[in-house]
Amino acid sequence: MKKGNKPDTLWIVLIVAYVVYAALFIYRTSFVIGGTRYFTLFDDAMISMTYARNLAHGHGLVWNAGGERVQGYTNLLWTLYMGLIHLIPVAKSKISLLVQATSAGLLLANLFVVRRLAGTISGGSRFVSLGAATLTAFYLPLNNWSLQGMEVGLLTLLVSLALLRSLKMIEGKAFSVWPYVILGVGVLVRLDMTVLLAAVIGFAAWRDPRTRSRHLAFGLAILGAALAIQVIFSRVYYGDFFPNTFYQKLVGYPFIWRLAKGIYAALVFIWRLNLIFFVVPIGLVLARRRNGELLLSAAFLAQLGYSIYVGGDAWESWGGANRYVCIVMPAFFILFVAGLEALGASARAYLERSMPKVRGAALDKYLARSKAALFILGLASFNAIYGPAALTEMLLLKQTLHIDDNQKMVERALTVDKVTTDRATIAVVWDGAIPYFAERPAVSILGKNDRKVGHEKMRTASGAAQIVAFYPGHLKWDYAYSIGQLRPDVVVHLWQEPESAKPYLQFDYVQVKIDGFTLYLRDGSPNILWSRVKALSTG
Repeated sequence: MKKGNKPDTLWIVLIVAYVVYAALFIYRTSFVIGGTRYFTLFDDAMISMTYARNLAHGHGLVWNAGGERVQGYTNLLWTLYMGLIHLIPVAKSKISLLVQATSAGLLLANLFVVRRLAGTISGGSRFVSLGAATLTAFYLPLNNWSLQGMEVGLLTLLVSLALLRSLKMIEGKAFSVWPYVILGVGVLVRLDMTVLLAAVIGFAAWRDPRTRSRHLAFGLAILGAALAIQVIFSRVYYGDFFPNTFYQKLVGYPFIWRLAKGIYAALVFIWRLNLIFFVVPIGLVLARRRNGELLLSAAFLAQLGYSIYVGGDAWESWGGANRYVCIVMPAFFILFVAGLEALGASARAYLERSMPKVRGAALDKYLARSKAALFILGLASFNAIYGPAALTEMLLLKQTLHIDDNQKMVERALTVDKVTTDRATIAVVWDGAIPYFAERPAVSILGKNDRKVGHEKMRTASGAAQIVAFYPGHLKWDYAYSIGQLRPDVVVHLWQEPESAKPYLQFDYVQVKIDGFTLYLRDGSPNILWSRVKALSTG
């Protein structure tokens, strides 16, 4: 905001601070191997990068060049954007940096939208605008998922824009198609954005009855068109109506137990967020029932409900908002800071009634300090996603989620590259960085990029243990098929129940240790450089 014609100094400081923070965050995700600095993304994002590279190189939107068409990604437009990036002549070790820089730009743009949205919600309150933007800027999960290359940054910006346009439409009582167009683009990024688009359509139809028919007609038409594009493309190009990960993550597990896990994950998220602070926005919405606050709460609850429905994410143990909920956390932060301001106003009214001598500058100073203290406590609490130790990640004193694993995956890929020809097939559990950096055709042990495994039943626990045992995307594997039948040249690593893989490894494969990694090499394979194996093997 501006005071008169003067720029808001705190806003400028926040923007500069975030640019520096994002740059340092990205740098902290990189690592040096053999004198070369590598930038890489979260492993799921590296799956999309593999599809993107194959597309850019003329092999089609596939995981393995010349291989079966299986849709192992869920972020169509983001993957296509990655394909464009792969047309730029940049070293393999650095190209992920372009994706990370894009995400940083998207998050930066989102701060401007959040500031406007918060100002519109609060009637121009500087405290609410700056506070919500600050919480958004330095929220660890949002930065992690976005700056490690997931589509979260893009979706967050689209959601914030759509909410801003929706609020102006409803408050101005003038129909606009733009909120639905923006979220329709979101559906083309991720199919499950249909939930949020449907929620906004329903909210607008409820709160703007004069043009209800237009909301329903245009909103549902755009929703239907975006869905049709995604589903028809998947069916025509890949042979399935939905991405393979839909079947891999949602099909083959008892619905009631999946739902129970989703509820459990949501409750843990709320508890770690700080139950008292979670109540602040709820109280604000229920007390005032204003359009803007109701809209933001509807968006937040829609995504939280979707997260519950799918059983949460695979990384719930890390804490904080998962990839589904992250995109609406700016809406939550706006409600939280607006709630603090409302509490301050209520406290002022109470103190002026009960303590009439306490007025003027002294009271203003006391209330300002109190709000600032609660805000700082909220900032710390929201980022203590698995406890106070998580603040070292937020402050960049410690590398964040899976950076060590990312480095090990690249190191494994380079090891595989040294001892195999480019025709060697490799079986992997992590489908992203290893196939990307090794540039070898791969076998997907967990079925993310394998239609047969992806459509099989999940490995389930028994009884109530099924609640915590649901681990989306990691409960399907078939060693008899992936190793015994497909016979990859190299088994890079195994998943759970490794002993069940022994019948398919003990006769046809040789176990070796190279560069500290255990590999299983198919005995006699012409695609393995046995002389190098002998020279490099340490066991």
